[in-house]
Amino acid sequence: MATQAATDATFDEVVKQSDIPVIVDFWAEWCGPCKQIGPALEELSEEYAGRVKIVKVNVDENPSSPAAMGVRGIPALFMFKGGEPVDQKIGAAPKAALKDWIEGAV
Repeated sequence: MATQAATDATFDEVVKQSDIPVIVDFWAEWCGPCKQIGPALEELSEEYAGRVKIVKVNVDENPSSPAAMGVRGIPALFMFKGGEPVDQKIGAAPKAALKDWIEGAV
């Protein structure tokens, strides 16, 4: 299962009502570092299918969700458990570092 997209309208449903941990990637088309971590997030989404959901939110098309989360820079990754944000990572990171971060949550 690949990453899933969420919008301002579906954010609560997709992220906050999930029964498994959710990683939210706030990103934009013009963001170089966002494009760098995209393939790693896709791979991790498949590796953790059924255990962790990875959701992408385009900040240009959906400004309310990142504003509500206080996002000031992208890529911004937020980890949700039980509908609440429990951790965050700002900026690009190699796949191994992202995997370690996710492992700490599952």
